Amino acid sequence: MCRALGISRQTYYYKVKPVRSESDLEEAVETSFQQSRYNYGARKIKADLAQQGICVSRRKVRRIMSQRQLVSNYTRAQFKPHKTPVNDTTLPNLLKREFKSDCPLEKIVTDLTYVRVGQAWYYVCFVTDLFNREIIGSSYGSRKDAELVKRALQSIRGSLAKVSIFHTDRGKEFDNALISEVLETFGIAHSLSQKGCPYDNAVAESTYKSFKMEFVYPNQFETPESLGLGLLDYVNWWNHWRLHEALGYQTPVSLRTQRLAKLSLDSEPVCDTVTETILTF
Repeated sequence: MCRALGISRQTYYYKVKPVRSESDLEEAVETSFQQSRYNYGARKIKADLAQQGICVSRRKVRRIMSQRQLVSNYTRAQFKPHKTPVNDTTLPNLLKREFKSDCPLEKIVTDLTYVRVGQAWYYVCFVTDLFNREIIGSSYGSRKDAELVKRALQSIRGSLAKVSIFHTDRGKEFDNALISEVLETFGIAHSLSQKGCPYDNAVAESTYKSFKMEFVYPNQFETPESLGLGLLDYVNWWNHWRLHEALGYQTPVSLRTQRLAKLSLDSEPVCDTVTETILTF
């Protein structure tokens, strides 16, 4: 028949492949992006979809994001603040960029950042546990001082006597008799970054970069109360829902649960079990 009709056998057997609809995949990508509060890029969306059993390449995720005009908060250029006076205290750098800890509350790091509230500036202080990158303490206020840092330490659930190292940069708010009294009371060693070296406090710097991109820049705050409620919601999301690339795309709480379960199976556990952290403002 092919010879009689003057067509090739290849043409006769050719079948047009049906075009597969990607609408479900596109919806899944957009849903993941929205649930991340417009913060995830292609890498984290790919990891999030993989946890849902959806296998997709990063290239396709990027293409879908481009088609649907899904732009992460991280793509926006931001202004870098100027340097502030430094703390010239001769305290050593005890942390030495060892940003891993074997026990909860063993090593904690902190810093301060600023947020626009109405026509004024407010300041936020987070305390991060290097055991699982969880924000375990926080405070906010209109003054950038030692009292703000003290309130962040007081908000930590758990005994401060378990803390071995409290690492900060050389901000003047950390060079204060009030902070020294708190640290001496609980036997905590104060560790300071080298002058002009933000890499010595890289975890705190990274936390605040994410905080600015994911929380500060996309939102506007007219009152201190709106800032406080937003912080409570953001910290809960950070600890319980946000996927962290540095943690193997796990959340801090899920990683803490896994690590504590593993430690409890050891014959001679090196850490005391701690309860789930609940932040108060």
